Amino acid sequence: MTVHDPKLAASSDDTSSGDKIRISEIFGPTVQGEGALIGVPTVFVRTGGCDFRCSWCDTLYAVDPAFRADWKPMSTADVLAAVKKLSGNAPILITLSGGNPAIQPLGKLIELGKKDGFRFAIETQGSIAKDWFADLDFLTISPKPPSSSTDFNPDDLAACINAAQPDGVLSGPEITLKFPVRDEADLMFADHVRKLHPGIPVCLQPVNTTPAEPHPDGMDGVDLDGLTRRYRWLVDEVTKRKWFDVRVLPQWHVHVWGNLRGV
Repeated sequence: MTVHDPKLAASSDDTSSGDKIRISEIFGPTVQGEGALIGVPTVFVRTGGCDFRCSWCDTLYAVDPAFRADWKPMSTADVLAAVKKLSGNAPILITLSGGNPAIQPLGKLIELGKKDGFRFAIETQGSIAKDWFADLDFLTISPKPPSSSTDFNPDDLAACINAAQPDGVLSGPEITLKFPVRDEADLMFADHVRKLHPGIPVCLQPVNTTPAEPHPDGMDGVDLDGLTRRYRWLVDEVTKRKWFDVRVLPQWHVHVWGNLRGV
């Protein structure tokens, strides 16, 4: 089994460039393709490095150290300038992604960007808590289920939630728990974890179990029929169990663009 390994986090964040952010890619504007912000226009800032190795990871180019040479250390000012160039200087939602973006020093970027009217969303697996979580507008935590072949640490998840709500004050970002689901074991995992944190909105989505390396047309190797079947199964399970307090969403970007990068 592949487990959460703090050494992987340390090596991914180890850069001779001081507090620079290790960037895999910056792209957009596009729309968020999954989770509570699905359909919202955004620019993605995808960082390089991750402390997990999920069995069905679809962004290995931002995870595996084999791609480390493609990751570029960038200053906060340079990252923000790249976003502004893409958005035409118009404030837009900035989505911090990865890999695991919680590895990177993103606090200053959030501080400076918000002064210029930008909003910030992040998706992380909930393994590493940062104090700057409290400065986000949206925090999506996606605990990885059994099918990912990783281990879940409930204390790490609780630490991430607490970091976003310091001193128990119900302020800070809108928090969502988002669970990728492949099978019934994953579904039961999601039910267990959501019960640990009642009151936090929950999204469920089917897993793309046939991730492919990026191709020019994006669709090569993506099992869209399988994704649709798993979505239907997930809807049936949620309604059968009367989980009427969750949202069941597709990975819409996969249906539209497959594994095409930069959209």
